[in-house]
Amino acid sequence: MMESRFRGVHTALITPFTDIGTVDYIALERLIDFQIESGIDGLVPCGTTGESPTLSHEEHDRVIKQTIKLARGRVPVIAGTGSNATTEAIRLSQHAEDAGADAVLLVNPYYNKPTQKGLYLHFRAIADSVNIPCILYNIKGRTGVNLETQTLERLMSDCGNIIAVKEASGDRGQMRDVIGRRREGFSVLSGDDNLALDLIGMGGDGVISVASNLFPHEMAEMVHAALDGRMEEAERLNSWFSAFFKACFIETNPIPIKTAMASQGWCREIFRLPLCQLESEEHRSQLLSVVGKMMDDRKEGRI
Repeated sequence: MMESRFRGVHTALITPFTDIGTVDYIALERLIDFQIESGIDGLVPCGTTGESPTLSHEEHDRVIKQTIKLARGRVPVIAGTGSNATTEAIRLSQHAEDAGADAVLLVNPYYNKPTQKGLYLHFRAIADSVNIPCILYNIKGRTGVNLETQTLERLMSDCGNIIAVKEASGDRGQMRDVIGRRREGFSVLSGDDNLALDLIGMGGDGVISVASNLFPHEMAEMVHAALDGRMEEAERLNSWFSAFFKACFIETNPIPIKTAMASQGWCREIFRLPLCQLESEEHRSQLLSVVGKMMDDRKEGRI
């Protein structure tokens, strides 16, 4: 099989905010350099982890443009441009293409719950509106609708620039089915850090990661070990990550990861409503305890 274009670890970037709630582009630049210097394979601005639903259109466009500028071609930038309105997703995707994005990430339309025919028409309209690669993002838990494998197959067949899927259904059977029925060169990326090794073991290509915001080097080592067939090393790192993967979803993403990032000085612990700081002090204690132990392990060379 032809090697897939999108492989490895692509970080679903947080969007840092200032004390007055505007986008903190200084913090974003630091984060992007940290990611690239740590060996990440790509950057994904304006996804779920980037709090895209609460960014204005102007902010959304600028965050993508700045990420492309700051990346300086060192790694691919996959711009989150999905929407539950097809015309809006087309506008966002065309802007990303004009700004120099390497690909766009298109989440299932949310709230309006389209049929499979509607999903096909939606994704095809967006793909037809741009010339850059499109990566579909299947996450029923966030959107209320599943992109069925038969529909994905039809899109793969009819749209040459739909070249990958971020599979976050959480359904191992569906993951295996997608990998088994994909066309040559089509990438299948995990949308769940804790399932990345399972997906790679089935023949998948990597992960769009939340955890790599804070631990990019270790995530890259784990995923590339798995892709290279060094499964013992990959499983060892996966075990090290296990408690953190769980802690990252102790409350709604991206609240835990942004809290963890703030604890290490990468951003301020500021969210936009309706997201807010951790609801439970017990959760905060659990999260920061896990992060502290991992930082100690890193410092003492125990990983």
